Amino acid sequence: MPEIEQPVGTTLPADETPNTDTRSFGPASTPTHPLATAPVGMPSHSVDGFVREFLHELNTNQGVTLSRSSVNDQYLALASTVKNYLMARWLETGRKTREAKAKTIGYLSAEYLLGRQLGNALLATDLNEVASKGLELCGLDLATLRAQEVEPGLGNGGLGRLAACFIDSLATMDVPCIGYGIRYEYGIFRQTFVDGRQVEQPDTWLALGSPWEFPHPEASVQVNFGGHTEKATGADGKERTRWVPAWNVLGVPYNYMVPGYLNGRVNTLRLWSAQATKAFDLQIFNSGDYAQAVRAQTFAENISKVLYPEDSTPQGKELRLQQQYFFVACSLRDFIDNELEEDFDLHNLPERITYQLNDTHPVIAVPELMRLLIDEHDFAWDEAWEVTRHCFNYTCHTLLPEALEVWPTELLGRLLPRHLEIIYQINEEFLDDVREAFPGDEIRARRMSMIAEHPERGVRMAYLATVAASKVNGVAELHSQLLRDKVLPDFSELWPDKFTNVTNGVTPRRFVKLANPRLSDLISDAIGSGWVTDLERLKELEPYADDPEFKEKFREVKAANKTRLTTLLKARDGIELPDGHLLDVMVKRLHEYKRQSLKLLHIVSLYEQVTSGKLSASDLTPRTVVFGAKAAPGYKIAKDTIYLINKVAAKVNAAPELEGRLKVAFPANYNVTLAEELIPAADLSEQISLAGMEASGTGNMKLALNGALTIGTDDGANVEIRRLVGDKHFFLFGMNEPQVAELSAKGYDPGSYYQSNEQLRSALDLILSGHFSDGDQHQFDSVVFNLLNEDRFMALADFQSYIDAQAKVEERYADQEAWTRSAILNVARTGYFSSDRAMRDYLQRIWHTTPMI
Repeated sequence: MPEIEQPVGTTLPADETPNTDTRSFGPASTPTHPLATAPVGMPSHSVDGFVREFLHELNTNQGVTLSRSSVNDQYLALASTVKNYLMARWLETGRKTREAKAKTIGYLSAEYLLGRQLGNALLATDLNEVASKGLELCGLDLATLRAQEVEPGLGNGGLGRLAACFIDSLATMDVPCIGYGIRYEYGIFRQTFVDGRQVEQPDTWLALGSPWEFPHPEASVQVNFGGHTEKATGADGKERTRWVPAWNVLGVPYNYMVPGYLNGRVNTLRLWSAQATKAFDLQIFNSGDYAQAVRAQTFAENISKVLYPEDSTPQGKELRLQQQYFFVACSLRDFIDNELEEDFDLHNLPERITYQLNDTHPVIAVPELMRLLIDEHDFAWDEAWEVTRHCFNYTCHTLLPEALEVWPTELLGRLLPRHLEIIYQINEEFLDDVREAFPGDEIRARRMSMIAEHPERGVRMAYLATVAASKVNGVAELHSQLLRDKVLPDFSELWPDKFTNVTNGVTPRRFVKLANPRLSDLISDAIGSGWVTDLERLKELEPYADDPEFKEKFREVKAANKTRLTTLLKARDGIELPDGHLLDVMVKRLHEYKRQSLKLLHIVSLYEQVTSGKLSASDLTPRTVVFGAKAAPGYKIAKDTIYLINKVAAKVNAAPELEGRLKVAFPANYNVTLAEELIPAADLSEQISLAGMEASGTGNMKLALNGALTIGTDDGANVEIRRLVGDKHFFLFGMNEPQVAELSAKGYDPGSYYQSNEQLRSALDLILSGHFSDGDQHQFDSVVFNLLNEDRFMALADFQSYIDAQAKVEERYADQEAWTRSAILNVARTGYFSSDRAMRDYLQRIWHTTPMI
């Protein structure tokens, strides 16, 4: 066995050798929290015990001594050490849940944007101090090892981060939950900029090892595709349908532990990786056709290769559907086969599991459960439907019609023929109910049909989810209202009680406690530490908004966070952030409805006014604007907008007239890791989508909780943020949703705003002149002419109101006492936006279950 190195300063007996079979660790620490009384097999919370375990992992798993180890070896050993502290709790959680036969939340999501795991695991186990001291004894630095971790790129934006927040909260609240998804080999792409243009690179997050997962190939699930169906009569004389698939793959589960905060519960995130059932053909290989010998493996593994493969081609569409069916088929069978007792009566399945459909991506689970019950467990149709409709609930995350998935029936029939048959029958029976409820209204029946006839025949997955779900919810008050009134009005009229709202939330553990330790300490010193699991206790901070000493400390925290961000961006991107600037942040997915173009027009306008002499630079409040955004690879106008932002940034940052007054930064590859540094430093949060377009937003919540003031429209959760923090502490601009609808109905003419607003016209003309494109007057025609001729999201209509609101921002920021007071009140009044509260709402309004005792 490799030599165990004992660091100087430990109190281990000189002749003591760790027992690698029984894993006996150092002496138990004094119980100060639930995890201190660990179950058998769990390492102790002493520094000596931690060091012993760390060196054991370094020697036996990494195969190196401390003196010969790399930083990556050290990180992997540290991660494995911390994972060992969770393992016994994870096994114990599973045992207790099964013994109690407790109802489990099955969270079905195509995305989980987890962020780095080490910091969160140390926080959940209260091991930060122990790990830091232990590593110091080994001559190592915890921060260095934490920086070595590569975050899993398993999500794209708010949808995936929300899923991660929710499973964190369920574990913290002691609610049984299994998150189900896909283990994408490359995940979302890594964004780079080449001459300002977005270029997508593979996200090789697994290249240096993934210590937080462990595979269980023995629990693999076979998933079938293609083929045909046929009728057969059984021995009992009943006619049954049999699916005869053409090909199949294996789904291999990879488990991630999801720890609750200091409560001992460790739930599971189970991600599926696709493998071929017959990965290698030796005869073909021996014949010399090496590529053909592994063709089946390559074909199968494509399913879990990349998050959201580009779907502008028929092959891309088919791969997306394969992905969706693959992970739900694995997940449903996994729970039935592995989480339930052998003699369990599946008629009672809703008593043991409720599946939450996180948007339309997992909706194919509805016909899959029907297929399992009817074809494999011999249920009658009505019995299967009764079980199915009580097992599923549906969260809609969009108001954009193009985001509500519609799968061509040709593709569904070719890939999943049995499922299409089941969908047709569900639809027929549903339309019978519609005709009974609204006799003679055949137009309504056609509107509500799950089968769309134009522009091509397809299955409306949102309609299928709505019909099958016990509850359908939006994710903010305004979004839920518009979901009922505009997206699914016929369904809400038929089933008004089926629709409800659960406003989103974010986990305070990661996005305040972990991301902003200085602010966390300041809050805890003032009101105690209970806010970490009861975020509405932040209300107790309100009196401190008028306390001079607290306000000064609050400003010091913000300044320190800006310094931390400056250091990071300089090392990460070579970006220099000036001191003393208002930090104006717009971080979110790049999409037209989020209106990064409106923020860009503000920047161009300031630049044009100063460089043309219309405005003195000394009149500007020193401001640094930071963008963070990825555009979908096939979304041309979004990628053109990124290019324009970067070209404008280059001109602005080089203009001597604006030196020290205006800077634009666009660090590439915005992710959770960068968010944890950027959000605590922000002064101003840009939430400027067109009213009625944003479902909720969660970045708006994170920024407000970290003391940034919001400039925004009355859209998504902005409505609730503004109501809670107060109009004086929120910079409102733009049309509200009824005004947007009225303008749209009258006929929106963006060109009229261009003609009537000199400031707007000057900004757009400067872009068209080629000033930002090396004299090429047509370089950015796609962006500018889209705004002038179509402007679907009415950026030009809201431009002047936005400019006026920015003037108010500058006025308020000039009075640092007033700004700080507003920032503190934003923190104090946004405790409602905790994912713990959101989970309580789901438990009460949708899932109808309670935490384990």
